[in-house]
Amino acid sequence: MNDSTTIVMGIIAMLLPVFAGRLVWRRFDQYFGRNDEAYQDTLPYFLKKIGATALLAFVLLWIGMGVVFNTQ
Repeated sequence: MNDSTTIVMGIIAMLLPVFAGRLVWRRFDQYFGRNDEAYQDTLPYFLKKIGATALLAFVLLWIGMGVVFNTQ
């Protein structure tokens, strides 16, 4: 790959986890919230939400950077 392609793919690989994490953060209540406001306001629920978002973002970042800097 040339330098321009590497830069563009690097930018995409860094922004993709941000957008995917934001999507998970917004949709987490819909999937795991049990439609219970009292449950959604608890610390364990909030920690699960942060954990799921961070895990997805870091995995996507790891994969993206692996694709960008693959030297084969």
